[in-house]
This record gives sequence, structure tokens and C-alpha cells, in this order.
Amino acid sequence: ACKKRAAALRDELLFEQPESTHRGDCPICFIPLSLDKQKSSMASCCSKLVCNGCTYANQKREYEGRLGYKCEFCRKALPTTKEESDKQRMKRVGANDPVAMYQEGTFQFEDGNYERSFEHFIKAAELGHVEAHNLLSRMYNNGQGVEKDNGKAIHHVEEATIGGHPTARYNLGVYEWNNDHNERAVKHWIIAANQGEDDSIKALMHAFRRGFVDKDGLAAALRAHQADVDATKSPQRK
Repeated sequence: ACKKRAAALRDELLFEQPESTHRGDCPICFIPLSLDKQKSSMASCCSKLVCNGCTYANQKREYEGRLGYKCEFCRKALPTTKEESDKQRMKRVGANDPVAMYQEGTFQFEDGNYERSFEHFIKAAELGHVEAHNLLSRMYNNGQGVEKDNGKAIHHVEEATIGGHPTARYNLGVYEWNNDHNERAVKHWIIAANQGEDDSIKALMHAFRRGFVDKDGLAAALRAHQADVDATKSPQRK
């Protein structure tokens, strides 16, 4: 009975529609950040994720006013070399900044240093970084920097899902679908679609053709998906 109740409580967390994605809002314009990582950038000085629209507006202001280039958020002078940027990031890592830890982990991962990458992701995840949970799931699944462990891979993708990560939720839906838990998969894809996740729309169309989603449900998901994408737009970002 305790195990059943624990599973039910876990499902309540898993299938709750998040108020926003894990990326949150731009700290300057307060408009939701796009899921497209190319449409925002992180400042190494303060670890703030700022949308390209605010970066553009700030650079335009500095250029027209013949001002020095500074961080859009904290107004510190921007680093002029990679070494300066790395030094700023590692200072934030030393201060237990989960965003900086995650970014350092991604750099180590790209260089093939999986064990060091894993260490940074674990620390970032412990401090609540949602994207770190998502990448830990991948590393446990693929055995990169750590021994393969399907149970831990599922745990971390679920933590990322609960934290509002739409891609993690889509992947969890794929896992459920492949294990013949079709209704659970569809629930995940509908929630992810409501967060603007594109692959979930494709998955729902496939589920619709298989009879697991009705016409009204698919139409509602399409409208919610478009509304979420539209909410990330602004004249400056355009």
C-alpha cells in the first residue's frame, strides 16, 4: 500500500502542468525564454541567461551612445579573451553557482572529459539545475563517465521533467510509449506540447493516427503549442 501511494504521489508530480519551462523568463524583459538555445546567451560574469532581444537592445544603446561594452544584466565589463571568460566562470563555480557548474560540465563533455563533466553535472543537479538532471540521464543511459544504470537514468529524466524540461518530458514519453504505456506517453507529450516542444507535436500526430488521441485533443495541443511559442516573441527579439 505504501509503494502504491508513493507511486501515485510521484505521478501527481510528473503529470502536473508546469507554470513555465525550465528556462524561465529573461531577467531583463521578463518574457519567457525560447527553447531554442541559439536565441539566448549566458553571461560568464553573473551566470544570467539573457535573450538575444535584450542583448541586441543593449548593444544598440551602447553603440549609439559610444559607451563601453558591458554585461546586459550586471553591467560588468565584458571579458575580451577566452581566458578572462574562463576565469569568471570558474569563480562562479567556486561560489557553488549551479548554472556555472552546468556550463563547465558541458565544456568538459564536449572535450570528451566525461568523468569531470559528470562531477560538475552531479553538483549542479544537487543544487537544483534542471538541465543538469537531463544530461545526467543521458550519461547514465550511455555509460559516459559513469557505469550504465537505467534506473538512475529514469530518475534523472523524471527530475528534469518535474522541473519543467519539455525535451526531457518528450523523451520520457518515448520511453513510456516503447514500453506500451501509451496513455502515459500521450499525457507527457500533451504537457510538453503545451510548453512549445516541437517533437511532442509530431509524436501526438503519430498517436492520433494510432487512435490514442482524438481530434479535439490534438487540436487543443496544437493551439497551446502555438500560443506558447508566440509568448516568447517580442519586437526586439525579432
